[in-house]
Amino acid sequence: MGFSRRRIIAACAVAALVPAGCGGGGSSTDPERGKDAKRFSLTITRNAIEGGKNTEEAEWIAKKVIPAFEAAQKAKGVTAKVTFRGQGVDDEAYKTKLALDLKSRSGTDIMDVDGIWVGEFAQAGYLRPLSEVVGAPADGWDGWQHIPGAVQQLASFEGKRYGIPPSTDGRLLFYNKKLFARAGLPEGWQPKSWADILTAGRALKKLPGVTPIQLNAGTAMGEATTMQGVLPLLAGAGAEIRSAGKWTGGGQAVRNVLGLYAQVYGQGLGDPKLQQEAKGRDKSFEEFADGRIGILGEGDYFWRDVINPKTGVAKMGTRNQDVGYAMFPAMAPGKGIRGQSFVSMSGGAVTVLNPNTKYPQQAFELLAFMNSPAMTKARTAGTPEITSRTDVNKQILAGDPFLTFVADRILPITAYRPGVAAYPEVSVALQEATAAVVAGKSPEEAAARYGKKLEGIVGGAANVAPR
Repeated sequence: MGFSRRRIIAACAVAALVPAGCGGGGSSTDPERGKDAKRFSLTITRNAIEGGKNTEEAEWIAKKVIPAFEAAQKAKGVTAKVTFRGQGVDDEAYKTKLALDLKSRSGTDIMDVDGIWVGEFAQAGYLRPLSEVVGAPADGWDGWQHIPGAVQQLASFEGKRYGIPPSTDGRLLFYNKKLFARAGLPEGWQPKSWADILTAGRALKKLPGVTPIQLNAGTAMGEATTMQGVLPLLAGAGAEIRSAGKWTGGGQAVRNVLGLYAQVYGQGLGDPKLQQEAKGRDKSFEEFADGRIGILGEGDYFWRDVINPKTGVAKMGTRNQDVGYAMFPAMAPGKGIRGQSFVSMSGGAVTVLNPNTKYPQQAFELLAFMNSPAMTKARTAGTPEITSRTDVNKQILAGDPFLTFVADRILPITAYRPGVAAYPEVSVALQEATAAVVAGKSPEEAAARYGKKLEGIVGGAANVAPR
């Protein structure tokens, strides 16, 4: 599921119709209701439809999950009827429909939401923690031990789990090994600090026709600026954009991030014009594939989908030989969030339960079944991806060094965007701050302007931490 500021706002308008905490008002809070039923019906929805949008997901549910689950229930002497109600619409329309269904205490029993929506729906009262909906079985699921704590954050809000994340991704640095060799840089590059990135950039600057570093900046890049640049760097500066209920203001952490932007673009290590073009990000993909960008920060899909030699939008026939990848380093060793020396950011979908389901125990049993090793393998058959389960990843990614690297090295250190309604506007404010620095403003001035704008977005200085 992609991220869209407009669809967040659209659903927020729906959420505003009901007081926070009352979206599911009137629903039963008894997790034992319907527990002993010998016959039950459940429904599943996600933005996928056979023959259309995300058809593989739809086919997996309809042809793999449902028959197998119904058969397993039959073996226990229980008659289960599971129906898939697929959608094939824009994400904005999908989100709005979910919000309306949950507000009216209707909708399907199991649904997929973007991880960025979890907190927003929880604040509106549309979703409740699994432990409240299901009771003890939610925390007792044996699958949790195979999902890293960092990945569980995708499905969590204020320390409570709201669903299960089936898969996720990560942000990292890609680099061109041929350009590195020409610049006298090591083939197996792993920077340990921001200074190491700048050092490599200065060496690459000596190569004619090469942009040393592509660090997404400005509003034209949209959320890609925030997710592929600002937030990984902010994590490397020891802060998250929102923590303990407060937003990170224009203090030292943000100044440090903007200071790195100032060095990259002020020293001619990045192309400022590329950050202003409407199709600048696509152009950066093409330039990297053509060997004209040395270092680029992006998500793992860049390897899988963008420069894929066979199916990529910017095919790079020599990808496997010429492209290296490394973790985002903290500003300095041990200076990242949680005292980490390397950091990342991730996103993805979360499968959640409707708190108004008539059969919470059976619904959770189906949710757990969908995320079991067998069903996870069935979902990824033929199209390997990074699942949330470490046990499955070890098997299905064994022949893929890149995805294994992301699963083993990136996911344990990752972090997530805050799933609250104010985030999209905060993200734009961060993008504007980077644009100001690229245009020549000082990091201090850009950070101060960001801090003032942030206070207006999140309801005043009381909701902002200086950090």
